[in-house]
Amino acid sequence: MNLIEEFNDYRSRMNEKIMSADNKVIKRFFNLDTNAYAAGAVDVKTKEMIGLACSMVLRCDDCIKYHLGKSYEAGLSKEEVFEVFSIATLIGGSIVIPHLRRAAEYWEAMEQNNQDV
Repeated sequence: MNLIEEFNDYRSRMNEKIMSADNKVIKRFFNLDTNAYAAGAVDVKTKEMIGLACSMVLRCDDCIKYHLGKSYEAGLSKEEVFEVFSIATLIGGSIVIPHLRRAAEYWEAMEQNNQDV
């Protein structure tokens, strides 16, 4: 299983377990998150760039992978993603660099997966 499949499989499996607990607060929070990234006055592509930058500054690797996947689906180019990386690194400082490395690796894996299809 590759890096992307492993992340997506784990995320899906655990989300199913979490949602099966039928907790109203958790369900509403997940719904709020989903709706926050839907198209509105700000387009999805821009919202994903914001989410990616924030996730990097907050140093949440799972969040970074999720937003990289959504950014890829939204059609961001490698150049756009690396501009987001640069802003996040500037804002977050050198502590973001390990997350930057993993983010670059994940983006590269998504590009490679797309070529393999």
